[in-house]
Amino acid sequence: MPAPDEGATLLAWLTRRHDHSDADAWAARLAAGELAIDDVLTHDDARLRRNQRVTWARPPWHEPDVPRDVTICLHDDDVVVVNKPSGLPTMPAGGFLDHTLLVIVRERWPDASPMHRLGRGTSGLVLFARTPRARSALQAAFREGGVDKRYLTRVTGSPTWDTLTIDTPIGPVEHPLLGTLHAAKPDGRASRSHATVLSRRADDAVVQVGIDTGRPHQIRIHMASVGHPLVGDPLYGVGGTPRTDALPGDLGYDLQAATLTFPHPRDGARVTVHAPPPDWLRD
Repeated sequence: MPAPDEGATLLAWLTRRHDHSDADAWAARLAAGELAIDDVLTHDDARLRRNQRVTWARPPWHEPDVPRDVTICLHDDDVVVVNKPSGLPTMPAGGFLDHTLLVIVRERWPDASPMHRLGRGTSGLVLFARTPRARSALQAAFREGGVDKRYLTRVTGSPTWDTLTIDTPIGPVEHPLLGTLHAAKPDGRASRSHATVLSRRADDAVVQVGIDTGRPHQIRIHMASVGHPLVGDPLYGVGGTPRTDALPGDLGYDLQAATLTFPHPRDGARVTVHAPPPDWLRD
């Protein structure tokens, strides 16, 4: 127990030092007998002394089920490229800890680190580095624009254009469930996407999108901002503003990171990887 905390109550110390939970949550854990001081369970809000050890017997973490059918598209001593299914988070967050792409990949390659991430509902290619040298080289490539990512999506309506550059600024707006959420915003950060229509039907179209910037939910926001929200998107409607009864992690939209091109960190040779077509595209 660090000296500055000596004499503090256990509840106050927990709330101050571990602020991922508020005082009411820590008080409930105390009442449930989940906390111990020097291996002795305590239900009391005791005052702490120097050199005491506080432990929390956290109950098992219950996570939602997720798809685990991750396909390995490329791997060597430096990099791994995997095809992530829709519904699988890339990184721990929002109630997901073990049910993530990071954990699945590290079961086979414990040294792998993701160089970017995809939204939970987005399927497709994610690049991992396996060594510090590879990670440094790939970080430089991302920073300098040497990595090219192309997405496929199915949008509502039939665009009248064949190609379109979308410059809608993106920034935080108020949202009743989250406080703020990224969306189309006139005074937001500069953002740019390049969209090309690949096929049209009466009510929808398949579009390829490349992005020059990497704003949160950029493709979903940009396509919605020009009047063509992604098919099945529960959050972003026409105009690129969020609905108030949905969250970013809600599933249902059609979006795949389909092609990834990057300089190999060992020799700089350009490598291009293609993801298998998603079910919605085959249909």
